[in-house]
Amino acid sequence: MRPLLKTAGALGLGLALTLSGCGDGDGAAAPFGGDTLRYVAVGAPATAINDPHGGIGNQSDLIRFALLYDVLTKPKPDGTTEYRLATSVTPDAALTSWTVRLRQNATFTDGRPVRAADVLFSLRRVHQKAAENFGRLQMFDMARSRAVDDHTLELVTTKPYAEAPRALESVTFVVPEGTTAFDKPPVGSGPYRMTRGTPQHAILERNDRWWGPKPATRRIEVRAVVDPQARAQAVVSGQADVAASVSPASARQAQGNENVKVVHRSGVVMYPFVMRLDRKPFDDPRVREAIKLATNRQELLDKVFLGYGKIGDDLLTPADPSSPRDISQRPRDVAKAKELLRQAGHGSSLNLTLSTTTSYPGMDTAANLFAQQLREAGITVRVKMEPPDTYWTKVFAKSDFYTGFFGGIPFLDVARVSLLGDAPTNETAWKRPAWDAGFDKALATKDERKRREEFGALQRQLRDEGGYVVWAVGDGLDLTSSRVADLPTGAGFESNFVERVRLTR
Repeated sequence: MRPLLKTAGALGLGLALTLSGCGDGDGAAAPFGGDTLRYVAVGAPATAINDPHGGIGNQSDLIRFALLYDVLTKPKPDGTTEYRLATSVTPDAALTSWTVRLRQNATFTDGRPVRAADVLFSLRRVHQKAAENFGRLQMFDMARSRAVDDHTLELVTTKPYAEAPRALESVTFVVPEGTTAFDKPPVGSGPYRMTRGTPQHAILERNDRWWGPKPATRRIEVRAVVDPQARAQAVVSGQADVAASVSPASARQAQGNENVKVVHRSGVVMYPFVMRLDRKPFDDPRVREAIKLATNRQELLDKVFLGYGKIGDDLLTPADPSSPRDISQRPRDVAKAKELLRQAGHGSSLNLTLSTTTSYPGMDTAANLFAQQLREAGITVRVKMEPPDTYWTKVFAKSDFYTGFFGGIPFLDVARVSLLGDAPTNETAWKRPAWDAGFDKALATKDERKRREEFGALQRQLRDEGGYVVWAVGDGLDLTSSRVADLPTGAGFESNFVERVRLTR
């Protein structure tokens, strides 16, 4: 899956930013220390945006939006749903009409109440921008949905959809009805308001009108920094309090430094090797299984993620509550891999080209080590380095064999974006009508335990027959000063809600 809303967009673009001496874009020096949390997040400054409803490629933008605009629901660290602007989301008997009740004490930063009409406008705008945001909220029929009164919505789904509350976790940032200008941040509904700066470097102040618990930190500074080493160095040198998504090498170097600490987010980072099922030789399931069996997963975990994580077993969403827990680890078996290749007509040799890049730390290392491992099974792999600035437009979802990226996304989102037959980026050409029908059947299942079992069976089939080699799941690694407390540790979208982060004295 292309790195959209996973941690950030295009990383490693060769842009190293120096933090010291930088202003906030309006000629004033940024505040430091005291009651200001200084957060350097993943992001290319040149692509920073103010629009919260389209495609969001920068983590820095996502964190800023999560501070400026409230959402209906959000994921908890354990993957279950936490209600925010919504107090309840209740279905009808057919699971096609959902009544959403809103908080009655929520207001925008200018004092206006947050109404159902504002929420519906925001959801419709996300829906209309589907081409930019990979079809978020496409499970809803927005034309038939309506505001019942100022604090009640009726949301209609296109088919039975038992997971509507989770679908509403998908960046449902609320702005006032009729907002058309996004050249600067519009009036917000969240715990902070932007007072100075630019999308590249924003200064946000606590919003005392917010309905929720009073945020502990009066001011948050969010800066987009594309280079992971520059982010880590900002914390080590005392120029920032939080550096998001640092490399395993930076985390290891920070050990023993009493002024900093490493915060782990488990089940967040994976660089799967992607095989397209509609192209030779990967159209043969024996070849796919042979490649999976020839993979030395422990070695990849140790050398790419430096042990920060756990061995993967070709499950794309192992942290999801529906992920099957009873799967035995696939052992490495080079002899069986060779036999499968012989049966598939590749007994003498198999020559492949594997594309990779440096967008995320270790993607190139993983590809080269993987190539060495496959050589033991008689597979010769030429590793092709691709430029990071074009990798996600020219290689992703186009090449036969390449290094991909996933980062803590729930199973429902992965299925919608990458697995269903009509998914906008079906990168492995996983087109199984029976699998799609099973997905729809699970979504129409009211009982949550049974629904999770059905989702788990679909993931098991994808693991056994699909085109992903998920060799390990790395920890997301954030570096903070020793004064930082309560940084979120959940995977995916949850980690961007930082209003509860505080600085200890």
